[in-house]
Amino acid sequence: MTPFAIAGVQMHVSALHSNVEAMRHRIDILMARFPWTQMVLFSELAPYGPLDQYAQPFPNDALQQFQEDARRYGIWLIPGSMFEKMPDGRIFNTSVVINPQGEIVRKYSKMFPFKPYEQGISSGTEFCVFDVPDVGRFGLSICYDIWFPETTRQLTSQGVEVLLHPVLTGTTDREAEISIAKATAAQFQCYVIDVNGLGAGGVGRSLVVDPSATVLHQSAGQEDMFPIEVDLDIVRRQRETGLKGLGQVLKSFRDREADFSVYDRASGVDSYLNTLGPLQTPQQGSRAGVDMADPRSALSQERIGHVEAVAAPVFKGRSGTH
Repeated sequence: MTPFAIAGVQMHVSALHSNVEAMRHRIDILMARFPWTQMVLFSELAPYGPLDQYAQPFPNDALQQFQEDARRYGIWLIPGSMFEKMPDGRIFNTSVVINPQGEIVRKYSKMFPFKPYEQGISSGTEFCVFDVPDVGRFGLSICYDIWFPETTRQLTSQGVEVLLHPVLTGTTDREAEISIAKATAAQFQCYVIDVNGLGAGGVGRSLVVDPSATVLHQSAGQEDMFPIEVDLDIVRRQRETGLKGLGQVLKSFRDREADFSVYDRASGVDSYLNTLGPLQTPQQGSRAGVDMADPRSALSQERIGHVEAVAAPVFKGRSGTH
């Protein structure tokens, strides 16, 4: 076995004042109750909540306090994320990885802000992969990132065995997100540690999924601390022999015959996407899909690579932060 104990902390998050001391208090409680914990993960935007008016420059006092906690307890600590204000005025949704020596070893900015609702938040472009010595390889993505399997594909292709996934979902699509977390674990043969907040931080229902898509723990709608000992040898064995001795999806992708021209933005294969209208918030009384022509009808063979927007916008909207 290669066991490693990871604890998620699902807690109430305020939007109007700092949650840093409340987070540190919960670390103290967690380590008193479960001193065998080796890594702690909080939810997205837990320290200062979902309002970008509280964006902080990096480094900052809160990060220094979390570094002290990691060093004091000898744990890996991912304190959710916070809005990072850059010198040029841009704002990112950024998380850090703190090692047991209290050092920030990785920094990650969310690649897919939940647009159109998270307007004004810039997108990160660098992936986050780090090794825990003598244990294995970990990766970090934030909330809406998981809806884009390319992000997890990139991480697992670099050997990531555990996907750490802080989220802030307070909306009616949490059920879909739970399904995506389970599917991600099976597709990429990895553990998924998905931690949501409460109050302004989400509707809870955090979960831990193993590489066979078995849910090891799912929280309800109240505060929860859930240390789970994962076994990375299970990941390695399943990647070798397949999910329950069946699908060997990573090796099948490695040995594929097909190339995917949709990822070449100049190929024109994705021209249908250009018919969907702008990325903007739906308005009252919008009649998406009603009395509108199917935009695919505009995609003749002659124009497949060059079509421009020829249909009225079609929107399927959600509200909230992901």
